Amino acid sequence: MPERDAGDLLRDAERIVVFTGAGMSAESGVPTFRDALTGLWQRFDAQALATPEAFEADPALVWGWYEWRRAEVELVWPNAGHRAVATIAAHTPDTLVITQNVDDLHERAGTTRIVHLHGSLFAPRCSACGHAAAVSELPAEGGRIPPPACADCGDDVRPGVVWFGEPLPADALSAATEAASDCDLLLTIGTSGLVHPAAEIPYMAARAGAAVIQINPEPTPIDSVATINLRGPAAQILPDLVCKAWGDR
Repeated sequence: MPERDAGDLLRDAERIVVFTGAGMSAESGVPTFRDALTGLWQRFDAQALATPEAFEADPALVWGWYEWRRAEVELVWPNAGHRAVATIAAHTPDTLVITQNVDDLHERAGTTRIVHLHGSLFAPRCSACGHAAAVSELPAEGGRIPPPACADCGDDVRPGVVWFGEPLPADALSAATEAASDCDLLLTIGTSGLVHPAAEIPYMAARAGAAVIQINPEPTPIDSVATINLRGPAAQILPDLVCKAWGDR
């Protein structure tokens, strides 16, 4: 059975990378970036708001939208898949989570070694000097909200995410590629394999000789390099996989 083989690979691995995408957070109820916007935001194009140019043209509009997104994330909870990832890290301390998600669900589930390739809704920073800023109190309702001023230079604070047209953070990308090239097992979970350069991570692991286990309800381009493909939701498959590897959930 593939599940048994996957359990053996997981139990025997010493250096694990867990690579997660939007599908994993969607199982907790986090809207994917491409989902239709609702309420006050339904007349906007999400991709048009997620650019440096949009923030420069209307900081209050963009900041308000990202604060709405953060409020939506705070209403949901880590699912059984997130908790299973934390269990994997507890059994195999040399486990690194590389995520394309900008929520904090892995952290809230108890995982501590995490690389955020696309930034985080919970790590705002100054748009000018780049200094980290405090997370503000969430407003009661969505809408236009002027961004706070940087405590260091006074310029506008921006969301701590990677926008269209921006490169991935160099430190995060370096840590991710190094880990993928040195792991003996990579779990790729809930990612379409279409968003580059993040999508290269599973291929790097495969080229370096690591086993690749893909967990996804649908086929993806990563099928071609996956050692094992497990079809289904992460919240169901990951706890079963942990149970097969170590007898717990």
